[in-house]
Parts: sequence; C-alpha cells; structure tokens
Amino acid sequence: MLRVFLRLLRNFAGANVWWADGGLRFIRLLTEMKTLNVRSVWAAVKGHPQVRETTAYAILFTMGVCHLLNDMIQSIIPAIYPLLKDRFGFTFAQIGLITFVFQLTSSVFQPVVGQLADRRPQPYSLAAGMCLSLVGLLMLAFAPSFGVILLSVAVIGGGSSVFHPEASRVAQLASGGRKSLAQSIFQVGGNGGSAVGPLLAALVVIPYGQHAVGWFAVAALLAAALLVRVGSWYSLMLARVRASSGAARVATVALSGSAVRRAMVILVLMVFSKYFFNACVTSYFTFFLMEKFGVSVQQSQLCLFAYLAAFAAGTLLGGFLGDRYGRKYVILFSILGAAPFTLAMPYLGLAGTVAMAVVSGLVIASAFSAILVYAIDLMPGKVGMISGVFFGLMFGLGGIGSAFFGWLADLTSIGVVFQISTWLPLLGIVAVWLPDVRPAKTGSESVKR
Repeated sequence: MLRVFLRLLRNFAGANVWWADGGLRFIRLLTEMKTLNVRSVWAAVKGHPQVRETTAYAILFTMGVCHLLNDMIQSIIPAIYPLLKDRFGFTFAQIGLITFVFQLTSSVFQPVVGQLADRRPQPYSLAAGMCLSLVGLLMLAFAPSFGVILLSVAVIGGGSSVFHPEASRVAQLASGGRKSLAQSIFQVGGNGGSAVGPLLAALVVIPYGQHAVGWFAVAALLAAALLVRVGSWYSLMLARVRASSGAARVATVALSGSAVRRAMVILVLMVFSKYFFNACVTSYFTFFLMEKFGVSVQQSQLCLFAYLAAFAAGTLLGGFLGDRYGRKYVILFSILGAAPFTLAMPYLGLAGTVAMAVVSGLVIASAFSAILVYAIDLMPGKVGMISGVFFGLMFGLGGIGSAFFGWLADLTSIGVVFQISTWLPLLGIVAVWLPDVRPAKTGSESVKR
C-alpha cells in the first residue's frame, strides 16, 4: 500500500520528490532482505543465557553498567538547571518544583513498583523502564515550556522507579550466596553514574544547549538492549524456581514481628545518618574548602572527586566484608566507625581535611549494601518492596538533606553546617541493637508465583 502511494505521488509531482524515490528504494531493500524479521532481531538481542548455581558475575557487572547509565541519566537533570533557568527565565521556585516532581516519581513510587514486582515479577520490565527514561530524555531535549519539562522529568523519574526494585531482585538472584557483594557491584555502578553525569552534562549539554540532552538517549538505548539480555536470564531463573518448588527460601533467623519492625526503624536511621552526611559533603564540601582554605573552584572539585572515588571503592569493600563477617557488624563499623574521621575534619588543615574526607567516604559507603541485604533477609518475600523503600529513601533523604543544609547555611554559614553534619555518623551507635542475622548459606531468594 505504501509503495503504491509513493509511486502515485512521484508520478504526480515529478522526479523532484526525492524523498518519494528514497522511500521506494528503502521499501525495495526491505523486501529483498528475506532474513530480516522481528523474531530474529529479538532472538539476537536476548542471546543464549545460561543459569548456574554459582555467582553470575556477568549478570552482576551488566547490572552495574546499566545502573551506571541509569543514574548518569538521572544526574543530568539537576546539572542542567542553570541552562534551563537562563533559557526560560525560571524562578528558583520553579526549579524547586522540577526537583520535587522528579524526586516524587523517582523515589516515592519505588516501593509501590517494588510491591507490584513482588506479586508478579516481570523480567522485561527493566528494559521497559529504561525505554521510559529514553522517552523522557527526548521530551526534555525538545521541551518548549515549563509544563512539558515537568512531564519529561516525571517520565524519567518513573523509569528509575521501575528500574531499581527489579534490578535489586536480579542482583539477589545472581549473587550465588554472596548477596552483599552482589548489591555492592550493582550499587557501585550507580555511584559512578552519579559522579560522571554532571561532568558529561558540563562537556556536552552546557556548550551545545538543551537539545544536546537527546544525545544521552544513546545511553538509555544501550542500557535497554543490555537489560533485554538480563531479562532473558531472569525469565529462565523464574522458570527454574517455579519448576523446582514454587519458591526458594533464604535461611534467616526467625524474629517476631515487633523485632523486625524495630530492626527496620534502626536501618532507616542508618540510611538517614549516611545520606544526610553524604548530601552535605557532595553539595557543600567545595564551598567549605574555598571559604576556609581559599582554594580555587577547580582544586575544590578535585578534592570532591577524591571523596566520591573513595565512596565508590567503599561500596565494594562493604560487599566483601558483609558476606564474610555479617551485615550487622559492617553496618556498625561503617556508620559509627566513620565518626572519628568526620569529627576531625573541621579542625584540620587542607591536607588533613581532604584525607579525613577520603577515609570517611571509604568507610561510610560500605553501609548501604549491608543495610539493604540485612533488610531483605528480615523480609525475604518482599525483595522488590524493600529495595524500593531503601532506594527511595536514598534518593529522597539525599534531596531533603541538601535542601536542609542549604537553608541552614543561609541562616548561619558553611562552616557551621559542616560542623553539624560531621556529628551525624554518631547515630550509628543504635546499630548495636540490631539482631545478629548472619549471612545466609544459600544464594536463592524467595520469588512468588
């Protein structure tokens, strides 16, 4: 039908309709390519995954790369605020509303998505979530107004909400019993993406304008293709679990409902302590160094990069330690253990302050994978919901902490804010009251039909 239409149009309009000739040639080419069909392309993208009892490092590192790409996309949004403000003349209130909508869809909805995934796991929802982020990126690149920008960041945030809970479940299934390490590999990818996103935004978007945001759709497309392959492996794992016994169970310590709730409150306090401190450092460490020591912007950024690099390394360290010594002790060590270093930071010289920041980042970063796996061990049948809650807390508390310390800095000073934030790791003392839940001896986790 399309071929007949193009021929009629070419005969009617003459040979100058170059795109009609091109369309006819393209259709002829597709007709001649007998081997090209949707099924063969889909089969090539899915690959031929294999399911084994051991730790699936290929899946874990693939998920780490996809987490890097996902969080890189997320971190581009706040990085381009100055560009959007200058182009559209937005007020700070409008910028704040953009942040609110983005945080709402990327953090608050994660527990809801996770609960739905617990009831009915969808192996290819990971790729679908990344496609949602891709659509949001293209909308943001060509958004002509404030309303469309709000809609685009909501779509990107929605893609993140779909990605994180189910991705955490995949990390659990691929762990082969080394669950803290699996979550660390997954999480370190996100840390890397959060660090590299603003850098790429400065190199690509700021010089070339809003439309350059569309180039990051390539990253989303690559992640979606990788996640199709992961989804193929994930579907085999689900089929294997259902064929065996309907559910594979984690060996955990039996606790009463009140003990589980008390442990969850303590874990939430740990996340609050960690991410409020981290929000202060990532947002205001550079200002603190410039104000106190008179360093340049470039030098302060290098110091911040040292902290972020140590933070990424600490994430992996926590995975190794959690599987070996138990999650409770890693949580206690990583939060409370960072306190001596953080408390010393405001009273040292430049080299000492940066050194303490690096050690603090290395120590405190080791907590999150242990916290998440500990919480999942407490409620093994709700992997998606628990992952959604704690990833949502991570994003939400980071944004609230940054806004709170900014407000406090306006009332007092950067120095006062930094001094207050260094006391937060002392909250880690409450981890003493966590039940001693040892790492499980099996790599399986419950998956509902």
